[in-house]
Amino acid sequence: MIQRRKVRDSSLLDTVEASTVTKFGGSVWRVVRGDRDPLRSSSPGGRWDDGTFDVLYTSLEADGALAEMYFHIMRGQAIFPSQMVFCLFELDVELDRVLELADLAALRAFGVDGGKYGSLQYARKHEEYPRLQDIGEAAHFLDFDGLIAPSARWECQNLVVFTDRVAPDALNIANEHGQVDWDAWKLRTAST
Repeated sequence: MIQRRKVRDSSLLDTVEASTVTKFGGSVWRVVRGDRDPLRSSSPGGRWDDGTFDVLYTSLEADGALAEMYFHIMRGQAIFPSQMVFCLFELDVELDRVLELADLAALRAFGVDGGKYGSLQYARKHEEYPRLQDIGEAAHFLDFDGLIAPSARWECQNLVVFTDRVAPDALNIANEHGQVDWDAWKLRTAST
């Protein structure tokens, strides 16, 4: 059976096309499990992808990448899995065409409830993800290289790279910062 893609919202496509387009060049951060290649993309059906194209989720701040991963590790668990090893990487990224959703006000223009953005109950009910995934899919369809959006877990921005839209040399490992010490990170950021 052929799986059909849902019809794209033409007003959403118009809004994406009329949005701020920027270049991005600089460092981003990514946390990966064990010896996983930090440049390896996936199509997880996350906040900004509907599972039909590969993405690389990164953050503009190290703590942003750590907070995002910590949230996903702890989701649905009462105790942190102490035997799991995660490593922090700094990546160099060069993108020519990025959709910039700089803050919650920019998301509101797309019909996203900024007051609920990132809340656990809102995300769990999957009220938030479908609209955000539609925005990401529309940007991908319109040949953007990725998008910049507020992190739902830290006061910073995340960069989502559409890996099939960029040249292989657009992503490079700048530095491996080693294994994450989650206890030290939680202690350091508890006062933040």
